[in-house]
Amino acid sequence: MKKAFTLIELLVVIAIIAILAAILFPVFAQAKEAAKQTRALAQMKQLATSLIMYSTDHDDYFVPASGRDPLGVSDPFVWTQGLFPYVKNDQIFVSPAASDSTMAKDWSTRKNQSVGYSDATGVDPNSTAVPGAAPAGTEGFNGAASFSQAEEVARTGLIVTTPNSLNGKERGYVFNPYNGATPTTGTASENYKNGLPLISDVNICTTVAAMNALTPCTPAGVGFFDCTANAPGALKPVYARFRANKKGDGVTPVIFADGHAKSFTANALNTFGNVIWRFR
Repeated sequence: MKKAFTLIELLVVIAIIAILAAILFPVFAQAKEAAKQTRALAQMKQLATSLIMYSTDHDDYFVPASGRDPLGVSDPFVWTQGLFPYVKNDQIFVSPAASDSTMAKDWSTRKNQSVGYSDATGVDPNSTAVPGAAPAGTEGFNGAASFSQAEEVARTGLIVTTPNSLNGKERGYVFNPYNGATPTTGTASENYKNGLPLISDVNICTTVAAMNALTPCTPAGVGFFDCTANAPGALKPVYARFRANKKGDGVTPVIFADGHAKSFTANALNTFGNVIWRFR
């Protein structure tokens, strides 16, 4: 005659399974997140290749983040339209950590992209922004940018992960390098070159975030700042999506102007001089 499990034995087995699940599920989640981060870095490298191919075909000029109509009659051209012929894959422009995101195929869908390109490359024939002294909110200059203007190509950041939405304040197809903090010491040229975008590991278009103490947002407690009242053009942030914990430990890959890609935490990017964002 077989002996049945007692209630105590059954409860012990259930407890052991529960403990194992509690141990293993976070490990599985971390492994899945690491796989997404690796995939994102691979995608970024493909975008880097397409940037170099574009510049080779266009006299060493960057593809513009946006190309604006001087009369304002038609919608601006967006950078994905320039690079897509070299990539031919919508998903390259979508972060693996943003399942609700889509490629910005034109101006009307620019909000919902989760991979952003630098507004420093933008072209606006009506712009009064001066290279070397562009104010916050600058979306373009009156001429295209060449690789020669990015003097330190191995440190010049061009593409990162960004927040996306269908109808919100996000502008995920770009980030703006002029909206964040600027050093207060050093020469004017050093200060400008070391300026930052807004950078966090939460979506600062909708959420209070821990950010650099010099951020031009409203203080919201020790180390936290609220940017949600800022206009969309004053945001355009970097969103370090991977392994985000709302303390700045989230990670984003960064494409540099020399074609290489590397991952950084939001905290690392919120340090002056690690990456050159304002190259003109």
